[in-house]
Amino acid sequence: MRKLILFILIAMITSVLAAQPASESDDVLTVYSYDSFSGTWGPAGTLIPAFEEETGIKVNLVGAGDAVEMLSRIELEGESCPADVVLGITDDFAYRAYEYLEPYDSPVLEDIPEELQFDPEHRLIPFDYGAFAFVYDSESGIRKPESLEDLTSPEYKDKVILIDPRTSSVGLGLLYWTYNQFGDEAVSWWLDMRDSTLTIADGWSSAYGLFTEGEAPIVLSYTTSPVYHVMNDDTTRYQAIIFPEGHEATIEGIGIMKGTDKREEAEAFIDFILTGGQMDIALANSMYPANGSIELPDAFAWAPKPAIMYTSGMIDEETRSHLVDQWTEAMTAR
Repeated sequence: MRKLILFILIAMITSVLAAQPASESDDVLTVYSYDSFSGTWGPAGTLIPAFEEETGIKVNLVGAGDAVEMLSRIELEGESCPADVVLGITDDFAYRAYEYLEPYDSPVLEDIPEELQFDPEHRLIPFDYGAFAFVYDSESGIRKPESLEDLTSPEYKDKVILIDPRTSSVGLGLLYWTYNQFGDEAVSWWLDMRDSTLTIADGWSSAYGLFTEGEAPIVLSYTTSPVYHVMNDDTTRYQAIIFPEGHEATIEGIGIMKGTDKREEAEAFIDFILTGGQMDIALANSMYPANGSIELPDAFAWAPKPAIMYTSGMIDEETRSHLVDQWTEAMTAR
């Protein structure tokens, strides 16, 4: 009899525990984001609690790697993907995400400049953007370069840190930048840049770390990178170089996953990211907020916007693959 009673109790407890996660998950909005958003230094630490307190909606934030890794995960999971919202897909890879997303005509779209709205169906809505640029150490004693072509001058031999476009969206951004500016002659620029290049890092973090450690006075980064140093190091030593010919822009979007049963909650989250969350995102990511009505702190005076910005979202997969192949041949052939 004791064994029977014990068996019944265990069965009852097991059934209750098994049912509990399902009921909790019904009340939670699952958001996929890139790791730097959800990580220790990302804006999620303040944004998610603020959203939950304001709306009463609980959020399960899942760090899914970088933007490309997150896309690959969504593609692999397909219809079984548990995410309700995806955050951080860039315009250059947006075409891969569209089939998994639902359109959303957010009321905040009227505050986002049309030139940033790369998806006319609003499956992905811009929440921040940046412009790639070369950042230089103003205390290094070198002359500030005046153009992409100027960077190939002999005086910059071994003075520039680049980033591999095969492993980094920042490196890919420069590849698109040179293509948009030089067209089919872009490969000639890369060949000329080999002497100026000290090293090619696999990602932005390693490249920028080498730069701030003094390994080279020029690094590929963003126009907004100096903002971090102004706000956290109280220095204007590191400055972005603006070229009159134009710069490549990268735009990050947020969207609602197709088939979600949390449509209302997903819309509320997106609207929050596009309004109350804009300042935290701009400061944590050192990017420009997509919402044009946001007033930024004085430190952003050290993040000048280029007069001309190209958009890599117009470059298709075939062209991208061709450009990467050309780059690999140019930078590895001797």
